[in-house]
Amino acid sequence: MNKPSPAIIAQSAVRRLPRLALLLFCVAYILPGFFGRAPWKVDDIASFGVMQELALNRADWLTPQLLGVANGFDALLPFWLGALAIKLLPFLDPAFAVRVPFMALLAFTLLNTWYAIYYLARSPQAQPVAFAFGGEASPTDYARAIADAGLLALIASLGLAQLSHETTPALAQLGSVSLVFYALAVSPYRRATKLLGPALGLLLGVTGLALSGAPTIAVLLGCGGAFVETVRWHQAGKLSDTETRQQSLQWVVLIVAATALSAGLAVVLDLWRWRVQWLPITGSDAWTEWRKLTRLLLWFTWPAWPLALWTLWRWRKQLAGRHVALPLWFSMVAIASALVTPAADRSLLLGLVPLAALAAFALPTFKRSVASLIDWFTLLFFTGCGIIIWVIWIAMQTGVPRQPAANVAKLAPGFEPSFSVFAFVIALLATMAWVWLVRWRVGAHRSAVWKSLVLPAGGATLCWLLLMSLWLPLLDYARSYAPMARQVAKVIGPAACTEIYGLTSAQAAALQYHGQLHLRQATADANCPYLIVDADAQPTLANRVNLPDWAFMATLRRPADKNETLLVYRRVPGSANSSKTP
Repeated sequence: MNKPSPAIIAQSAVRRLPRLALLLFCVAYILPGFFGRAPWKVDDIASFGVMQELALNRADWLTPQLLGVANGFDALLPFWLGALAIKLLPFLDPAFAVRVPFMALLAFTLLNTWYAIYYLARSPQAQPVAFAFGGEASPTDYARAIADAGLLALIASLGLAQLSHETTPALAQLGSVSLVFYALAVSPYRRATKLLGPALGLLLGVTGLALSGAPTIAVLLGCGGAFVETVRWHQAGKLSDTETRQQSLQWVVLIVAATALSAGLAVVLDLWRWRVQWLPITGSDAWTEWRKLTRLLLWFTWPAWPLALWTLWRWRKQLAGRHVALPLWFSMVAIASALVTPAADRSLLLGLVPLAALAAFALPTFKRSVASLIDWFTLLFFTGCGIIIWVIWIAMQTGVPRQPAANVAKLAPGFEPSFSVFAFVIALLATMAWVWLVRWRVGAHRSAVWKSLVLPAGGATLCWLLLMSLWLPLLDYARSYAPMARQVAKVIGPAACTEIYGLTSAQAAALQYHGQLHLRQATADANCPYLIVDADAQPTLANRVNLPDWAFMATLRRPADKNETLLVYRRVPGSANSSKTP
């Protein structure tokens, strides 16, 4: 017997969010961050360097490397996508060409999220209470409104912005998770004759996870999906529903087979790695590490997490329902992964889609006072953030107010502000759209279940647009290696043969791309005329090269990071290998 639903919602509250408005939300969120910037540190530029090596046939496609050093991501698919984009789009700058498939991945993630939540909301246990005299929301309109709300909740998530606009395995993993989530959500609505599409999506999703460096996540999600289908199979048996029982059994077999295939592929390609790094339970660092992780969890998943908790409370009698159980399992896997892996933010990224689904199901249970509280908090928070962005930009351009201008000069020494008419117009239009959206939201309009998430999604999009327009030159200067690479190229000249020692993959990729240098790993018999050494690795330099063969030239620092220093050396004329210098 089904438990009573906590969702009480009328047909008038599930009117459709205009498709043009939803499309503009997505476009305004996706495009900024992919255009007009250099690759940022650390993973963004490091991944790009590996992709460029593959595109130039300098590395094996089954073992992507940069200058003979493993990429450290234990992934294949994202590097294949970037390398193929460079090859297929030779008329574009390589750093932009690699972003094209990742733009598609982000759009694909948003699309999968909408459809997954739509089908979850169609499940019988997710339906609202039927009114005595009719007038409750129809299943299709209700599901569409919940899906609109879920997509807005995902866009509003603060942690999505930066990582979803980088060309790293994290975005490939996110796209794969969203595909698995969609395939499992749609399974009850595809009969035996129409299983091909969802089954193929499931296979591509778990395989994509395995090829993107997350085979364990693929196996865990597959196991959870199989368990949810097994519960559905058991419930159908109680109701003597033979057709549903057969369909569930088919899906259990498909899920297990796809998961086993992805795990086997990861074994064959040697993609399994032990990355577990337990947080300290005792000691002086335990409280600091747990506090940092808690802070990350709270802001990274905002505003989805409080809504998700509310969903779990209000729908606690329907926890076995797939509209709660499926996103709950996906969220738990992502959070557990964040607890035991060093890159906690990239693990939490995989939980944003299911958390957005849980957040959407909180809305039909809200009272009007709670919705008003969300609106006012969001209005104050994002309006304040937008004002701060504008004030600091004005200070960069004019020097007034003095304190923000002084802070920018201190944090990014050497940065020269520039004025872009195009960026200014985009930022102005975005701000005007925010003002209009606020006026619309506080106006006297008919209630809609998704209205409480319009301002959070609009505010997140506004701030991301402002950052990627007004602040883009500053962020490029502070977050890219371009200034340092250009300093190095200025000292030793472009296209110079250069040996490196102790440099990270990100630093090496930046020197190759921005400095146009021909790099080689330093060895005792190498014959390049120049040598670049990371300052932290300088004490062990004598173990790799013959120090008397090299004369110190310069110390170069990344302007926005005093802890990142490169030492430049020139080969001494008459040294052992100088006669072999190219």
